[in-house]
Amino acid sequence: MTLTCFAEMTDDARPVYMISKSDLETGGIDPLLESWISQSGFAASSGEVQLLPGPDGTLAGALFGIGAGLADRPLLAGTLAKKLPAGSWYLENARDHARETALGFGLGSYRFDKYKKREAAAAKLVCPEPDAQVELERIITGCFLARDLVNTPVNDMGPAELELSLRSLAEAHGAAVSTIEGDALLEQNFPLIHAVGRASVSAPRLLDLRWGRGDAPKVTLVGKGVCFDTGGLDIKPAAGMLLMKKDMGGAANVLGLASMIMGAGLPVRLRVLIPAVENAIAGNAFRPGDILTSRKGLTVEIGNTDAEGRLVLADALCLGDEEEPELMIDMATLTGAARVALGPDLPPYYCRSDTFAASLDEAAEQSFDPVWRMPLYGPYDRNLSSSVADLNNAPAGGMAGSIIAALFLGRFVEKAADWAHFDIFAWNPKEKPQAPVGGEAQAIRALYHLLCRRYPG
Repeated sequence: MTLTCFAEMTDDARPVYMISKSDLETGGIDPLLESWISQSGFAASSGEVQLLPGPDGTLAGALFGIGAGLADRPLLAGTLAKKLPAGSWYLENARDHARETALGFGLGSYRFDKYKKREAAAAKLVCPEPDAQVELERIITGCFLARDLVNTPVNDMGPAELELSLRSLAEAHGAAVSTIEGDALLEQNFPLIHAVGRASVSAPRLLDLRWGRGDAPKVTLVGKGVCFDTGGLDIKPAAGMLLMKKDMGGAANVLGLASMIMGAGLPVRLRVLIPAVENAIAGNAFRPGDILTSRKGLTVEIGNTDAEGRLVLADALCLGDEEEPELMIDMATLTGAARVALGPDLPPYYCRSDTFAASLDEAAEQSFDPVWRMPLYGPYDRNLSSSVADLNNAPAGGMAGSIIAALFLGRFVEKAADWAHFDIFAWNPKEKPQAPVGGEAQAIRALYHLLCRRYPG
């Protein structure tokens, strides 16, 4: 993926003047700008853009309103990528948060035009912190990869195509990939992945990417790769399926994060595990009431076939846990309960380590990539009980759904030194300055920031 959001400084680059409401109140603005502002009605509202004419009638620059400032909306400059005309632009007064301004501009330049050609994002920004440009491009590229994968519909992003995307990423970074597909999943003891995906015309598979030195600290990423979710025999209503192309958002996000990690050359031994399936309906689909045996040996009663994500993750987490990684992170579009609790923009996460949580919260704040820790509340573990099996994948009651799902996954993680589970939405239901409606990268900028600190060099 080649980014086109940044440009080199040239003589024809035009200035952008960032103006706050306090600037208008206190003065101190260039007299020429002040005169134009008073005549144009520019109010410095957050995200407001006003073009400036030159003395010869050509375009001379632009005003960019930042309201009360950038402290609360550091990625606001994504608006510039949408509103500025073609050409190169530079920040005449970068102010604070220059790096985040560049990041916001880059993220806001995203377009998904695979199926409907749109006018290309033509405005380019001279990076206000040139030394940070390569790192910013690495982060933006990872986020765009996650968005592209989520936005692509299942007819072009089923289990086989998701594998091709992973292999393409691996080839770009010199990583090794292996795949266990179809009935080989049963032969190699991944029965839950096989059960969930066997009804699809595209065979279920477990994708396994490895990168880095063998003696480096082990970091394992696990992503839910349900490329489409009908709900299985407990079928979703039509409205509930409209966004189910995004049910592989966990896989998309861990691939975006892996892209950042490998691009930065972090000193880790990275492993990415993705159970890639389609939860389809056919005569061989798994059924409510079935009792399945997991890779770990725990038996699972199927309370609902629409709680399939935790099943495929269970087998993948068990495999990752067998290597006793220093850190294991899983990401999944797992429960509607998480969205009821925190909405679409604030992904909850669960972990056992207060130290890890403190580090992540700090990284999230510094990278302006919000997350929120939720409790692995032990007493609720009893709700996973079944009268006929070790566990029920969807116990009756419906309360604390995201916590219950996290506790279910926790049953399959024993040896990892640190483990965190992210219940993400992977979608923007409303446009933001830094992102259009559609697939989204969530929590991976925060996680990348944490990993860079944890494994410097």
